[in-house]
Amino acid sequence: MTSKKRRQRGSRTHGGGSHKNRRGAGHRGGRGNAGRKKHERQLYGPLGKHGFKRPQGVQDEVVEVSVQKLDEDAALLAADGLAEEEGDGYALDARDVAEDGHEVDVVKVLGGGQVHGELHVVADAFTADARSLIEEAGGSAELTDRAEQAQADAEASAEQSDADSDDE
Repeated sequence: MTSKKRRQRGSRTHGGGSHKNRRGAGHRGGRGNAGRKKHERQLYGPLGKHGFKRPQGVQDEVVEVSVQKLDEDAALLAADGLAEEEGDGYALDARDVAEDGHEVDVVKVLGGGQVHGELHVVADAFTADARSLIEEAGGSAELTDRAEQAQADAEASAEQSDADSDDE
């Protein structure tokens, strides 16, 4: 078999069809993503935006702290002055423990792991698992005043929306 170069000796267009077809990119359907809505549809993902993203100003910045980490580090935190010894356990504020805890909107205590010591934790939010782990170990999980106020506001707005829907 002869080489392609050899076979195309003497050909005016070298397999490109009419000599007009090699001008520009029209014969191959455009350059890059041209035609992706029509004839090159299968090669690309869907067009347009999908979904909804809440504005940055409305979103709360949340820092998470593991309840197991609080339990393991309780003695060290007491030595540093971030926790207080109370009987058999420790009382601590999750904002003091979390990195940048006082600059963020919400400090949330997450469950997972084991809790061996008695902890009295104050935080902005708790997962159900974290609350149950703390209470099973003999401790208590308390919300901050700010979190309680936010929860009361949410309940009031829910009652207001229920009253508005009943009126209609």
